[in-house]
Amino acid sequence: MTVAFLSLGILLLLAGGAGLVSGATRLADRWGLSPALVGLTVVAFGTSAPELVVNVIGALQDQTSLAFGNVAGSNLANLGLVLGFAALISPVNLQSQLIRRELALLMLVTSMLAVMVIDLALSEGDARISRSDGLILLLMFSTVIYISVGDLLRSLQDPMVLRAEDLEVAMAPAGTAGAGRDWMLILGGVVGLLAGGQLTIDYGAQLATMLGVPPVIIGLLVVALGTSMPELVTSIIAAIRGEADLCVGNVIGSNLFNILFVLPISALVRPLPIPSGGLMDVLFSLLLAVAIVIVFLTGRARMGRATGTAFILVYLAYMTYRLLSA
Repeated sequence: MTVAFLSLGILLLLAGGAGLVSGATRLADRWGLSPALVGLTVVAFGTSAPELVVNVIGALQDQTSLAFGNVAGSNLANLGLVLGFAALISPVNLQSQLIRRELALLMLVTSMLAVMVIDLALSEGDARISRSDGLILLLMFSTVIYISVGDLLRSLQDPMVLRAEDLEVAMAPAGTAGAGRDWMLILGGVVGLLAGGQLTIDYGAQLATMLGVPPVIIGLLVVALGTSMPELVTSIIAAIRGEADLCVGNVIGSNLFNILFVLPISALVRPLPIPSGGLMDVLFSLLLAVAIVIVFLTGRARMGRATGTAFILVYLAYMTYRLLSA
């Protein structure tokens, strides 16, 4: 029954996130907001909402090891499994300067996280993500959002300046018919996220006790894979359609959101001790990001099927090592 309830919790998380995104996107469309702006904010938040809810509930219930494992495992799954499967289906070509900038930013942010953990371990002997660390990461998150929204608004205004009457039409609300249904989707999504997060934390901890492994391993191997399903599905569809920027941007954006928002929000609720092997998880995530940069630099901005297979195998090998060494 433990596995069944854990699976139910993950399914509720996924369904809740989907409902939240669907309702909020429709509501934003009724209010006349830009689809691109909605995609940058609502959809980005919605696809990472399962990780956020699991981590906040985990922090509140002092299940910090499982919460940390969820973020670390989700980031590793995105870089090794999600991007690897996407390249396996269709070789990923990367030409966007914006994506390259965000990939460099991901390496910088992951390096910052590693330095925070190492520095605390050396100075205090107690490696953890403190509340002050969380504030620093949140400040960087707000800076990234400010720059990204600024870039988006400039790109929308760059082709031409809308006439005043066109602007009035473009910003006019699409009407309120059906808005109640959208609010119900949002409310149902939030309820699903909360219920799913509670089940995932409770039965994830029970499963760890039953198997005799640390909760961080359940977070890495079970919860993280479940909460990464939206990114996996989105990236596979993008790869099939040949939309490389969307595929890679989805992976990078999710990892940035996990490090700069999910992790610090959890740390503000309760400082997160770094579990055994946690630093290695962060460093391995950084190694995968560096490997992606090297692949694109040496492969003419292209990740082929052989490279995608290699990333999947490396991810599986590392997860096997973490499980056996627990």
